[in-house]
Amino acid sequence: MKAPCIGIGSLVLAALFATALHAQTDDVFAFIPAGGKTLLIEILQSRPPPDDAKALLTGKRTREEWLSHLQGRRGTLPALQRLNEQELLTLADYLSFNTPLPSGAVPSDLARANWGKLLPIDGREMALEYCQSCHIITVVVTQDRTRQGWLGTMNKPSHVEIRLTKGQREALASYLVLNAAIPIDRVPEELRAGGASY
Repeated sequence: MKAPCIGIGSLVLAALFATALHAQTDDVFAFIPAGGKTLLIEILQSRPPPDDAKALLTGKRTREEWLSHLQGRRGTLPALQRLNEQELLTLADYLSFNTPLPSGAVPSDLARANWGKLLPIDGREMALEYCQSCHIITVVVTQDRTRQGWLGTMNKPSHVEIRLTKGQREALASYLVLNAAIPIDRVPEELRAGGASY
């Protein structure tokens, strides 16, 4: 018996459906604030002067020092002007955990770099990838906790097997302190029901 022949039209329709489904999935999480990696990519893709871009990637500062540095550069880096204070703090926090990039990780051609692959994962990505693998993301992003509260949860037996380094756990906790506690009315209807609780 011959296998049925799948026409090109069917393959195209399947590809379009998969693309639409992926876009729809992305949109459902749009209520979760951008992570530092996304914000940094936006800055880098705005084509800042190479020295400014390299300074962002190779600097070593605390979150407060990064925040001060970024606020001071708003006048000369237009992409920073588009960030609100919460986004600026999220970016400063991300930079404090992830810079300087390892030597050799900063490409010579900054304009052609694939920043999505070069930059470390951020808190939003970790929450969607690791937290959501066990329960609905709403359980995480609607809670208001301290850094110690988040780390306490991450160190419980039910969470210690999640493959995150100590530094990544701290970065995730910090992102959640800054960006979680999202009011339930900002969460899409399909994400409000079900899920586990801590």
